[in-house]
Amino acid sequence: MNKLKIVFYVMLFTASLLSFKNQSSTDSEIQREKEKLSQPNIIYILADDLGYADIGVYGQTKFDTPNLDKLAKEGMLFTQHYAGSTVCAPSRSVLLSGKHTGHTAIRGNKEFDPEGQHPLDAETYTIAEMLKDAGYITGAFGKWGLGFVGTEGDPNMQGFHEFYGYNCQRQAHRYYPEHLWHNNEQIILEGNEGFKNTNTYSGYLIQEKALNFIETNKDKPFFLFYPNVAPHAELIVPEAELEKFRGEFKEEPFLNKSPGANYGDENFEVKYYTSQPEPHATFAAMVSLLDKQVGEIMAKIKELGLDQNTIIMFSSDNGPHKEGGADPDFFDSNGDLKGYKRDLYEGGVRVPMIVRWPTKIKSGSKTDHISAFWDIMPTLADATGSQVSENIDGISFLPELLGQGQKEHDFLYWEFHEQGGKKAVRKGKWKAVKLNCFNEAKSTIELYDLSSDVGEEYNIATKHPEVLEELVAIMETEHVENEDFPFKANVANNY
Repeated sequence: MNKLKIVFYVMLFTASLLSFKNQSSTDSEIQREKEKLSQPNIIYILADDLGYADIGVYGQTKFDTPNLDKLAKEGMLFTQHYAGSTVCAPSRSVLLSGKHTGHTAIRGNKEFDPEGQHPLDAETYTIAEMLKDAGYITGAFGKWGLGFVGTEGDPNMQGFHEFYGYNCQRQAHRYYPEHLWHNNEQIILEGNEGFKNTNTYSGYLIQEKALNFIETNKDKPFFLFYPNVAPHAELIVPEAELEKFRGEFKEEPFLNKSPGANYGDENFEVKYYTSQPEPHATFAAMVSLLDKQVGEIMAKIKELGLDQNTIIMFSSDNGPHKEGGADPDFFDSNGDLKGYKRDLYEGGVRVPMIVRWPTKIKSGSKTDHISAFWDIMPTLADATGSQVSENIDGISFLPELLGQGQKEHDFLYWEFHEQGGKKAVRKGKWKAVKLNCFNEAKSTIELYDLSSDVGEEYNIATKHPEVLEELVAIMETEHVENEDFPFKANVANNY
């Protein structure tokens, strides 16, 4: 064989190798794209103390929420979705663990010294851990409240690759805090030292970090948990947001005379809420800012080409509060529902819920499927092919999202460890509420037919003793005692 032929065959062999390599590379890229498509990105946005009717699509008329309304128009709106609890920490514990308040690890707002709340235990398997095990990049941005830095409840110990925001719910009373946390690093906020000035607004910083997380992880499946602090008290917002609503409403100024309540006070205490001369305009501005931030997230995923393969969920951790000058009656925040935050009536636990997933969920759809926070974990497991714990209380509502046959809950259960102890059960159209659980001599049990009395106005317990007996039995069997949160009288915390 002459040299020319040898060179020819070598070149031919090399070209074949390159072709094979390029084809393999192309096949690998296609496979990666298929895998990415089979694992949708997930964004779960959790408002704080937002009432059932504080969104336009749910009935709010005093201010607009165009981005949340658009989210509902492009997805599915739930009319009977329930929070995990009626206050912050236990509601989040239920959400992340898939277990209701009779079983979940954190069942109340309990202090941790020097900062933060009682930590989730190491045994709790969270949504973040589940998705992390399935190959997701996980991030939490906003308010945590489930364990201080370095404890088992630290978000980095509970499945989140990255955390930015308030570790402590008490610190989250203030929108101009001295510091936030980025994982285990304390971030001092310039201009807010000593709480003497209101220079750096936490809501802007947290939003920026959340958007950066999406940008950074655009080429990987990601789970963004965004427990936004708004519209929890205190009522305060940057002037640029407030000026849009100034003069729109009749105001009832909120004056907090507690020593240390107001910025610049000599003995400032973070647990209080600042005075607010324009509480109505401020509340509307805070919800409007929340809505705008939702819109920015929607725009970001569209800009990055992630729109079609991203599930967005939006809800609230409990019903509306009446603290720091907040006035849910003025805004009709509960619509037809009775009760507020800390109640187990519908107004305390029924919350807005919107899910958007293009090509999967029919646009503009609405469902009256009865669901709750403990259903989110199995739903996301089904949507992503993840493995969920067997001992959870949730039921996947993915079939409902996809327009298929949906399994229903036999019942829903809540317990609340403040205000004398409360329990509630919903089973079909029936709802039982037990008050003063810690004192049987004063304990009362109410029964409502939600199919005809969603406002829980008519207690019909004496008319249906057999139904009441069944629901009370569920209350007894669903409570499993927890030594960290025994079901007895304790001190209420204002989170």
